[in-house]
Amino acid sequence: MADRRGDLDTPREARRRFLPRTRVDPESFGRLSEGFARFMGTPKFLLYMTLFVTLWLVWNTFAPETAQFDPRALNYTLLTLILSLQASYAAPLILLAQNRQDDRDRVSLEQDRVRAERNLADTEYLAREVAALRIAVGEVATRDFVRSELRSLLAELDRAADDRAEAERDAEDRAADEREAERTSGRGPLSGGADDRVTTSTD
Repeated sequence: MADRRGDLDTPREARRRFLPRTRVDPESFGRLSEGFARFMGTPKFLLYMTLFVTLWLVWNTFAPETAQFDPRALNYTLLTLILSLQASYAAPLILLAQNRQDDRDRVSLEQDRVRAERNLADTEYLAREVAALRIAVGEVATRDFVRSELRSLLAELDRAADDRAEAERDAEDRAADEREAERTSGRGPLSGGADDRVTTSTD
């Protein structure tokens, strides 16, 4: 037990690796796989592949047997292995490129969703602002309204001036009537006293 505890207390030595540790950049490898998958989907790749297979078959079929490196008697074993190897590497590379494209599509869809939400919020804000402006414009006095109000005020001022002038004329008339009444009432006693004095003098 003591030996085991001692083994647990001491740090373990680093293991030696027979092969050096290589770090592969996933981004560069992904770009390489996408480029390969994109090239395989072009007519140029099909044309190159067709020419390569045709030349291989023609050379190993009609060339002298000493010059053939993949004879027909062996059913073109080397060509079959090459095509199988190409297919075995092409399928994972195409899947990797498709996964990267799916990730980009997912990020793009997320960005589009965020952008759509932002646009919706901006549209709602602008709609509220437009509604507030309409309400404010409805409460603002227009030129025709101001003109009508000024006309009504001028008419009221004219009526008030007419009423004031009529009141002044009435007051003047009443004052004239009062003066006339005072004049006529003061003239009566004076005329009576003069007659009495005339009568007394004759007597």
